[in-house]
Amino acid sequence: MSEKENGTLKKAFFYSFGQISDQTAYQSFILLVFTFYFAVVQIDIWLITLGYTIWSVWNMFNDPLIGYLSDRTHTKWGRRLPYIIIFFIPLALTMYFLFTPPLPIGPANQVGNFFYFLIIIIVFELFYTAFSLNYTSLFPEIFLSKKERTKGNNVRQIFTIISLLFAFILPGFIISDYSAPAPTSLPEYQMFGIIAGIIVVVGIVIFLLFGPRERPEFSEDYKNAFGLFKTIKFCFKSKSFRFYIICELCNWFVFGMLPTIIPLYAKFVLNQADAFMASLLLGVAFLSATIFVTVLWRPIVRRIGNRKAWMISMAIWILALLPLMFIVDFTIGMIVFFFMGIGLAGSLYIIDLVVADIVDEDELATGMRREAGYYGVNALVLRFSNVLVILAIGTIFSTVGWATFDPTVDPSQVAFGLRALIFIFPAIALAIGILALVKYPLHGERLSNMQEQLKELHEQKKARI
Repeated sequence: MSEKENGTLKKAFFYSFGQISDQTAYQSFILLVFTFYFAVVQIDIWLITLGYTIWSVWNMFNDPLIGYLSDRTHTKWGRRLPYIIIFFIPLALTMYFLFTPPLPIGPANQVGNFFYFLIIIIVFELFYTAFSLNYTSLFPEIFLSKKERTKGNNVRQIFTIISLLFAFILPGFIISDYSAPAPTSLPEYQMFGIIAGIIVVVGIVIFLLFGPRERPEFSEDYKNAFGLFKTIKFCFKSKSFRFYIICELCNWFVFGMLPTIIPLYAKFVLNQADAFMASLLLGVAFLSATIFVTVLWRPIVRRIGNRKAWMISMAIWILALLPLMFIVDFTIGMIVFFFMGIGLAGSLYIIDLVVADIVDEDELATGMRREAGYYGVNALVLRFSNVLVILAIGTIFSTVGWATFDPTVDPSQVAFGLRALIFIFPAIALAIGILALVKYPLHGERLSNMQEQLKELHEQKKARI
């Protein structure tokens, strides 16, 4: 292995510790917050839907604004690091406060606890976005060539899987039953929040101490950064971004739906109430994804490119989800989730490679790198996937008599609703994503030509230092 390759792997290794913090925070939020406030705190499903909707409207301003500010920031530490340093401790503390409603739990106090739920998810989103957007924006800048990005992404996705195990498996060791009454489950949720906060801090501290820094040749790009509305306009002006974001939204709908609904699907469809066993379903999926990222998707991406590989992965994912509409046995469920990891791995591996290409294309058009602007607008759209998830859940739950959590409702009705949520809705979303990628233009000869032109532009920027 050459010295340059060793350098790339070292950068990727320490950069990826931030990925553990990022994904542990957000994916445990997705897995636990809905079930906690619906089944444990017992807030009506439509109040929860209203909360997520307001939260998404907030994100219409929060995410692009932070991206805009990041691209225009200039300090001796760079554009991105100051935000990471300022916000990672508040993010870690919020992991505990997500599970500390101020009023006694139960329908009588659901309005007061609803307002707390609304405020705390908005606060979480502010701190998480300020950290995650700036951390993620470093990836296309630190790993510039296709070869570097592939190697860097290989390491990063291994760390992603580790963090997803923290987010999905660790709660099952601490929480005995995700939908158990408050006196039992409340302190268990809070204990997980404390541990998750510690994981967030440790990962980011290692990244800050040993991780790679921003490249000096891009240090002057802030001078020409666009205004907020121009940033949004130029992102959507990109044809590549428009078709990518449709596909990304569809993928994030599935990423959001599966962990949100798994705690209830395992208990009321597969008759597995134990939280650890329910978590194992997701754990098996992500463990298999670790295998398939390296042995399957890495060579496929190299051979046929990001676009075709992503389309194939989503088609496989649909087929893998199909048995969840019919199975009743938990052991069979474990097998299904293992094979689901094939399609899941493809999407996890490819998404950021596609974003990096789009940022490169934009740099050729504008002369500056605007990773944070793109990731801000990207996050703005993706947060709507959570609203779509909650709207789908709210509609189905109301139809089957679960507007308020009630384990005595006809189990056959509940089971059908949960089956629809875990297969029909995700399958439709992934099919739409495949159709969007048919129109995605940045592939083949066009992509190759763009990468050659970009090398010339970077040499010019280095010459100015």
